[in-house]
Amino acid sequence: MRKNILTALAVSTLVVTAGATTTISENEKMNERTTITILQTADIHGQLDTHQELFVENGKAVFRKRGGMAVIKTIFEEERAANPGRTIIVDGGDLIQGSGYAAASKGKIFPDIVRQMNYDLLLPGNWEVVYGKEIMMEVMNNYHTNVIAQNMRHEESGKQLFPPYWIREIDGIRIGFVGINDPDIPFRQAPSYSDGILFNDLDNSVEEVIRKVKFDERADFVILLTHIGLAKQVALANNPISRHADYIFGNDTHERVRKPIEGKYAKVVEPGAFGSFVGKLTLHFEQGRLVEDQYELIETDPLRYPADKELQALIDEKKAPYSAELERVVGSTAEPIYRYLVVENAMDNMITDAMRWKTGVDISFSNGFRFGNPIVPQQGNPAPITRNDIWNMLPIDDYVKTGKVRGSQLMEWLEKEAHNVFAENPTERFGGWFVRFSGMEVKFNSTAEKGSRVESVRINGEPLESGRIYTISACTREGDPEDMLCRMRDVADVETQPFTMHDAVMEYLERFSPVKPSLDGRAIATDQGPFTFTSMPGTHYQFR
Repeated sequence: MRKNILTALAVSTLVVTAGATTTISENEKMNERTTITILQTADIHGQLDTHQELFVENGKAVFRKRGGMAVIKTIFEEERAANPGRTIIVDGGDLIQGSGYAAASKGKIFPDIVRQMNYDLLLPGNWEVVYGKEIMMEVMNNYHTNVIAQNMRHEESGKQLFPPYWIREIDGIRIGFVGINDPDIPFRQAPSYSDGILFNDLDNSVEEVIRKVKFDERADFVILLTHIGLAKQVALANNPISRHADYIFGNDTHERVRKPIEGKYAKVVEPGAFGSFVGKLTLHFEQGRLVEDQYELIETDPLRYPADKELQALIDEKKAPYSAELERVVGSTAEPIYRYLVVENAMDNMITDAMRWKTGVDISFSNGFRFGNPIVPQQGNPAPITRNDIWNMLPIDDYVKTGKVRGSQLMEWLEKEAHNVFAENPTERFGGWFVRFSGMEVKFNSTAEKGSRVESVRINGEPLESGRIYTISACTREGDPEDMLCRMRDVADVETQPFTMHDAVMEYLERFSPVKPSLDGRAIATDQGPFTFTSMPGTHYQFR
């Protein structure tokens, strides 16, 4: 009787995780056309609610409200209803870190929310380790759904933290996913965050899993769910490792790929960040063969997709213990603050100016990344900056260190930092954005040879002197050597100050609000314009 009922179902499904197979129906591939929808979110970074988002139109920045987990759920439910039983929903990592609410709860407010959204599959990102291995495992296991990562292992036993792959079968079509997290996590993040975890590189072990999924598990369509950044994802699409993959669902660099980037072996997409977009891949099969694929980015517009009331109520409940402190206004800005440009950003200019004001050093540094939703004045009135906004800008509240370096050290370090961002070989890239600073002006050619990119450096208006000693400040990173500041080694006379980066920024805002940060030319790529949002030569891709 049960077999007859299952055979009569309109949709047949089979799920496989790491070789464990559960057969729900044994239907052969149907003759009629089958359409499968796959939705992807990425790099939500703890952003629970609708927020300002930046778009590029006619070469200018414009802002619209987007995002919100409850808005995303509405999109999920609409898409499931439009293609019932044939919709798969995945997230590509960096979900539980990046906001004050994430930090205050150490990510633990997210399992209840994520369970309501009914994801089918999740991948840990480079920031999932931020609260340590035990909390990461607790949070991700409490999602009560599939989590995969081919290259993360327990240091003690060598066993994998999560299964390496997952397979879903729909109407006899087998869709395989292989999970790959960033092997550089112990270097990109504070080393202590990933204590107890080993990471495999992108090596033959990846190809072995892809082959297993393709041939042993008989997957008709293989997706690599990766968290390694767009440049490396495009390189992977051109690497023979991916010869049996069809798509790379990329994550990490917050890029908005609206038209898939064609690699030699696979197509690459990445659906933005902060929950502002949902990627949608539509696959059409006939007699088990793919005949057409379509891709689009769905903007999470709360006017088009009203927030799911039940989930929004849960989000408000989870936020309540922290809201009084996190929604407290600590300053204001008379100019839009955002952080999407590759070389120089107004948000980072404000942060590093605050650090230099607080410490009195010659130069203050901050890491280059794309955290922080835009803060935009409305109708000519300064925009409030809340405590949560500070967490969005600086998701780790580290103590500030000061020290001394020679001019020659600075020059060597700047060359390394430029290479990290603009290396012609994508596998040599590290992150995606140039380091930020105050008190220094740097001009460089991003396409020049390694070690020869920097054209000029001025410190407090004077040309850099190789033998001169300069005072610097930067944040600490737990687990770094004592003499390392912002990836710069051999810093002398290092002192950890009794205040954090948040302390410095909030004191600065209290003193100078409304602030008016702008692009002032302290970092200039002479071969690019000042309004550069991405660095992906050799592709059609543009951030917009």
